[in-house]
Amino acid sequence: MSPKNVKTKTYRTIIFPLVLYGCETRLLTLREEHRLREFENRVLRRIFGPKRDEVTGEWRKHNEELNNLCSSPNIIPVIKLRRMRWAGHIACMGERRSVYRVLVGKPEEKRPLGRPRHRWEDNIKMDRQEVGWGAWTGLMWLRTGTGGRKL
Repeated sequence: MSPKNVKTKTYRTIIFPLVLYGCETRLLTLREEHRLREFENRVLRRIFGPKRDEVTGEWRKHNEELNNLCSSPNIIPVIKLRRMRWAGHIACMGERRSVYRVLVGKPEEKRPLGRPRHRWEDNIKMDRQEVGWGAWTGLMWLRTGTGGRKL
């Protein structure tokens, strides 16, 4: 096995899952998404090294080339798909489960002044629009779904 193959396998089996741990419940801001992309590209550049451009003679490696060389998916879409999968699992939980109650429940206290905070539900809504899974009106399958019963 070549050193690049060992490094690539290490990235896919150790680093990638470590970065993705708990990503289903995290709120990702645009800044955090940018930082995750930078981290991923930095790791892949370390593995594959720079490439000299034949025309200009400069050292470069495009991000798309790095993802193709590694043959692993980009980290941000993976996080978004995992988050939507977790929302589906929550939708199947019963009303007695605390995770379901926390997500569906509405707090009764007054909200703080200023701009409303970004919620997990808002992230799921944006993820569905980016993936192209159609319109989203609230936690559709949670509020009108099975309530934890098997279909």
